[in-house]
Amino acid sequence: MITILTPTYNRVHTLERLYNSLCEQIDLECFEWLIIDDGSSDETFTLIEKFKNQNKIPIRYIFQENRGKHVALNNGIENAKYDWIFIVDSDDTLTIDAISTIKKDLILLESLNVVGFCYRKVYFDDSIIGKEVKTNETYLLMSPSEAGKLLVGDLAYIFKKEIMRKNLFPVIPNEKFVPELYIWNKIHNYGKIAFFITKSIYKCEYLEDGYTKNFKRNLKNNPIGFLIFYSSQIFYEKKIIGKIKCIIRSFECIYYNYLKQKKLIKEEK
Repeated sequence: MITILTPTYNRVHTLERLYNSLCEQIDLECFEWLIIDDGSSDETFTLIEKFKNQNKIPIRYIFQENRGKHVALNNGIENAKYDWIFIVDSDDTLTIDAISTIKKDLILLESLNVVGFCYRKVYFDDSIIGKEVKTNETYLLMSPSEAGKLLVGDLAYIFKKEIMRKNLFPVIPNEKFVPELYIWNKIHNYGKIAFFITKSIYKCEYLEDGYTKNFKRNLKNNPIGFLIFYSSQIFYEKKIIGKIKCIIRSFECIYYNYLKQKKLIKEEK
């Protein structure tokens, strides 16, 4: 039913925490854990082999050369076994009722024929990430961009595999990151996404070397990936100020790409 997809890079110190949360699930049926190792140089492989030998949950491990999280996600999407894909980062965990909650909500959403659904993320102290929104509705139907504006925080998405395979991340030479919202918005073009804005099944923290805490560095290192995102995001922004910000970011990306290409040419000489 569900492939839990985890791209990882040198996270041997956090993977066991995620593994334990998967082994502690109330419902241990109908999911697999697919790890895509993006060229780790630590003991990730050895640790995963230890997990597999314990034979507690179905685990598959794929190693690739270091090409970035988005390429690891593409690899995982292509190799996922089940119909639904739940991306869970290697430094995060799930609540013990995560799988059982997903299964119940899939039944609830069956008549809507959704292409995805989503839950809130919380910190390890259970405080909500983003803005707390009160509603009497079980879920809300909206786009990922609209959800980002309403909830102001990272969200835990689950998408249909067949739709994800139609919307793989672009692979750009000499770059290792493309904002995920670019793909999530494209997926929304294929159908409805339900947001359970009062439910949380995902716990996380933001590490110092993670993507979230290093936005500016990622922007400079991956200008084309961000340019693709911001130039498309212009059309999803409903307010003029939002569109203007995306246009400014787009020009910023063009400038950083110019500096990057200039540096590459200089290094080749």
